[in-house]
Amino acid sequence: MNQATRPFSPLRAVLSGAIVTISALTIPGLSGSVNATLKNSPKAIIDEAWQIVNREYVDPSFNRIDWLEVRQQLLSKEYSSPEEAYSELRKALEKLNDPYTRFLDPKQYERLTNQTSGELSGVGMQLTLDEKTRQITVVNPIKNSPAMSAGIQSGDRIVAIDGESTQGMTVEKAAEKIRGRVGTSITLTISRDEAEQFDLTLTRARIELEAVRYRLNTEGDRQIGYIQLQEFNSHAAEQMQEAIKELLAQNVDGFVLDLRGNPGGLLRSSIDIARMWVDSGAIVSTIDRHGKSQEIRANHTALTDLPTVVLVDDNSASASEILAGAMQDNKRAMVMGTRTFGKALVQSVFSLSDGSGLAVTIAHYYTPNGTDISQKGVTPDIAIELTQLEKKQLASDPNLIGTNQDPGYAKAILVLNGDPSHPMAVN
Repeated sequence: MNQATRPFSPLRAVLSGAIVTISALTIPGLSGSVNATLKNSPKAIIDEAWQIVNREYVDPSFNRIDWLEVRQQLLSKEYSSPEEAYSELRKALEKLNDPYTRFLDPKQYERLTNQTSGELSGVGMQLTLDEKTRQITVVNPIKNSPAMSAGIQSGDRIVAIDGESTQGMTVEKAAEKIRGRVGTSITLTISRDEAEQFDLTLTRARIELEAVRYRLNTEGDRQIGYIQLQEFNSHAAEQMQEAIKELLAQNVDGFVLDLRGNPGGLLRSSIDIARMWVDSGAIVSTIDRHGKSQEIRANHTALTDLPTVVLVDDNSASASEILAGAMQDNKRAMVMGTRTFGKALVQSVFSLSDGSGLAVTIAHYYTPNGTDISQKGVTPDIAIELTQLEKKQLASDPNLIGTNQDPGYAKAILVLNGDPSHPMAVN
């Protein structure tokens, strides 16, 4: 895995759904004659996508448009290439006025499934662009990865990839070049401190993405477990369980759970993680296109009841809001930060027969108290507004996040320590 640090990108906007599942395609109701007509035609993908939306979309009125007429219009056109068909399909989906129901071309679909699976093929390091030197720089190698085994260190500068200079290269382009098939090799030219540049040849492997980072912080006479959850991929719950158990073994007095910048991910992951913190009560309820409601509850499997503060911001979305809302409504934790993104929709992602995909909104969700956070977000118990300078400092040096130089974290520690100036302090 070779991943840039986390700006909000179009791919992450796709990920910011509470994704129910990555589904294989099954299309009922197509006659043999229709299948014969559409076979090996770009129209086949259009009709596959239309059928899925027709069957699954949360709004059976389709934003008050004639969805059958949309199909007829799409299939009446001739397409010279798949890309032309993709373009027309995207235009049709825009009529639903739902930015989260969207078509993914094969590359976009592959990236999304890699992201939600929590695995990528690469050498295992996070990259950023150093603002001062404008060089591709290693944030940190991932544990048990080829990068870590080869001795790559935080702060190393990648000056060439297979002999090609990275001067002027974007982080995204560098990451794309470093990724590749498992078992293939790549040579990186490294610059470290004042030493001479040197080459490292690494063999790509399947890397488990690091969704959870954690550490023990000593704050005065108290031990605080700091956990940063970056996204809800398929490995996030097992990584969260490991983090909580290891910190409990170190006799922590409380937790700071950081959901800032977390765009969401898998609904199942958010529920599993919520149950690690909330022992009883509702987690979330969903309502589908037929008005059918389903309430998902905690199941008495919480790992801890220690005082906890949850940090959120305006990029904490969907699955993050499910977790924050469950913690807040069950009075399990204090939620601090800024109002969250406000995305109360659930998507299912379907694979299409040519390797492309379709993300479809299939349900609306509500917090345990029945709150609809759509376009409103979760309102923190304690508001924390960072200045532009503070935001810039944290963005330029991620190592400050979760330390006393991070204003959100610093305020969380005051609350966990029983700040008498705040009536909602956790004691």
